[in-house]
Amino acid sequence: MSSVKPPFDVLATVDMGSNSFRLQISRVVDDQLYTLDSLKDTVRLGGGLQDDKTLDSETLQRALACMGRFGERLRGFDPKQVRVVGTNTLRVAKNAPEFIVQAERLLGFPIEIIAGREEARLIYLGAAHSLPATKERRLVVDIGGGSTEFIIGSGYKAHVTESLPLGCVVFSKRFFVDGKISKSAFRDAELASRNEIQRIVHEYPASEWQLAVGTSGTARALRDMMEANGWSNGEITLRGMKRLRDDLITCGHTKDIRINGLKDDRAPVLPGGLAIMIAIFESLAIEQMIVTDGALRDGVLYDLMGRQREKDMRDSTITQFKRRYHVDVPQAERVSGLAERLFRLVSGDALDPDMLKRVIWAAKVHEIGLTIAHAAYHKHSAYVLTNADMPGFSRREQSTLATIVLGHRGDMGKMVKEVADPALWPAVLSLRLAALFYRSRNELDINAVHGLTPTMNGYALTVGKDWLAANPLTTAAFRQEIAQWKAIGVALELRGD
Repeated sequence: MSSVKPPFDVLATVDMGSNSFRLQISRVVDDQLYTLDSLKDTVRLGGGLQDDKTLDSETLQRALACMGRFGERLRGFDPKQVRVVGTNTLRVAKNAPEFIVQAERLLGFPIEIIAGREEARLIYLGAAHSLPATKERRLVVDIGGGSTEFIIGSGYKAHVTESLPLGCVVFSKRFFVDGKISKSAFRDAELASRNEIQRIVHEYPASEWQLAVGTSGTARALRDMMEANGWSNGEITLRGMKRLRDDLITCGHTKDIRINGLKDDRAPVLPGGLAIMIAIFESLAIEQMIVTDGALRDGVLYDLMGRQREKDMRDSTITQFKRRYHVDVPQAERVSGLAERLFRLVSGDALDPDMLKRVIWAAKVHEIGLTIAHAAYHKHSAYVLTNADMPGFSRREQSTLATIVLGHRGDMGKMVKEVADPALWPAVLSLRLAALFYRSRNELDINAVHGLTPTMNGYALTVGKDWLAANPLTTAAFRQEIAQWKAIGVALELRGD
């Protein structure tokens, strides 16, 4: 009987946005998702970001209280059923790490801080699943609380992705101080938006897409107001937005906004979002934009569903990295195969399948730094893995890969401050030994490796005596490796049998 657990038929995601936090629980039916439950809390995380780039205590308390409520709803879920993502504000806030520790404790699940372009990819995936299956190229725009994502894609694939620091919460706070609305405030907000958008205009010409699509709260609010007031037939238009802008200026304050179709919780951040959208229309020559309900949380769920069905975007990214950085594929496969074997041996019954995947991925790209320089290439590899856009990976996952790769060669002393999680040591050891075994870049019988087991003070590597006798150079390298681990207080034994 197979020991592989079938995919879960219920999945959940938490989107920790800069404006609101959302929990969505969906049922999986064939290749589609159907919402079972959803919760929303308007936390306004971006509004709590102070001049020193820290989140104020009041905002943090609102966010933590929300995490507690969401945690209760997710109680009993398996970790593989849930994916939690944080976006722009958690990317930039200096005290985000401390907050995340507390939030994870209340929620009961790990929080992934995703990069801007990864957010854009997931937004497009969610939007695409809510649109007709046509071949046209789409421009998808998502104005969030702290950032705006721009994507050109077709089908379910995003071709061009970008994230800019334009958000309805941040811009409303910055330009419409204390809720005051004026003509000059709109002028300044639109100008600041256009200055940012100008950097990407050349990547999003009107000739490259046929349909403009808006997602998330700002786009939905603008569509609802235009339709409710008869300014459009259910789409967003530049003419309609300019009329709305005039009405907001007449109101003079967010507390005094009385416009058909506007929900009360959207009013405080409406001016900032409207200014950004006007600038987007004018900068990218958009005439009209349809709106879809699919967005980030839907994309996260479809991505999570893909992972369970062996359609993991992270595998595709690793394959692309091997190609982009001209990796010696046979060597990468040799090292990854042995690293996997060693990690399984050292883990035994306590094998963490997620860490095993990271060991395999790290082994497959551990030499990407060779395209930069041979000297200290492992440092170059780690730098790329830390800083590159890696679709499907969270920042934490990228950091883990980088740490494992950094440790695969060189002085072990550097790793003491790099390895914050003790669970990483077996991963580092497995890749380090695998790379050492295959230093000659020739095939070898990995069955000669009989065991890698934890001991009282470290680890014991067991290799066939005949193999050790036939490979004196590698055996000598193992002796040097033992000294490296000893220097950081770990006993590594080499046993022959």
